[in-house]
Amino acid sequence: MSPVTPRVSFEFFPPKSLEASFRLWDTLNVLSPLAPTFVSVTYGAGGTTRALTHDAVKTIHANYGVEVAAHLTCVDATREETLEIAESYAAAGVTQIVALRGDPPKGQGRFTPHAEGFANSIELIEALAKTGKFHLRVGAYPDPHPEAQSMQDCVDFLKRKIDAGASSAITQFFFEAETFFRFRDACAASGIHAPIIPGILPINSWKGVRKFAEMCGTPIPAWLDEAFDKAGRDGREQLLATALATELCSDLIAGGVEDLHFYTLNAPDLTRDVCAALGVTPKVALSEVA
Repeated sequence: MSPVTPRVSFEFFPPKSLEASFRLWDTLNVLSPLAPTFVSVTYGAGGTTRALTHDAVKTIHANYGVEVAAHLTCVDATREETLEIAESYAAAGVTQIVALRGDPPKGQGRFTPHAEGFANSIELIEALAKTGKFHLRVGAYPDPHPEAQSMQDCVDFLKRKIDAGASSAITQFFFEAETFFRFRDACAASGIHAPIIPGILPINSWKGVRKFAEMCGTPIPAWLDEAFDKAGRDGREQLLATALATELCSDLIAGGVEDLHFYTLNAPDLTRDVCAALGVTPKVALSEVA
């Protein structure tokens, strides 16, 4: 168990089918008793799950007793349409937004702003901040974003987002604690004092996570490939995944981190097991949730 019990938060994605809906609600039933500081709900690439995200956010807010941070992107929508979505969240009592530029629609190589839309996340953040209705969270990249030249470029852009009105940042996932500490130090040196929450991706499938890392430009340590190759031969992938995620989180906590954000992929068991190893246990009975 870690010497300090961290605060935790969780990311979910909106369901696209009835079966996926049951999976999301099962995940919430498992993880919401851990009393997360907030949960977030993603947008699909190109804004493809806009309506689904909206429905999931409102349902979670109304039924699960947790703070919900709704992802909102600049993709394929006018400024007016985007701000209408934000206003609908505020009207429903949802006051946290994760403001992102967003990934381009499938088949497009690079992000192209809508002719009447926000050009980037900074413009979106500025517009949302002017409403005075939201706590704004943003993304951060401890490894260089695929469109950035260096980590310092990512630090500088994060500084602009904080200056535009964001209150905190959640990082892209990474595999080694030193990656986060290096980024955190660079942010502090650049005058960023807002909280930066490390994003943790428990490895339910190494093949899937490895592909995702390649897409995101996240460096993959050679030792990790070797470890999962051996664990696969021994049938111990889940044991290894739990141990690695727990060790990563413990190293972060030892380095002063107090908050952890888990990318659950709507699969709760590994995240729950890692939280238990860190001393994060249910605060309410499952029967009291939902």
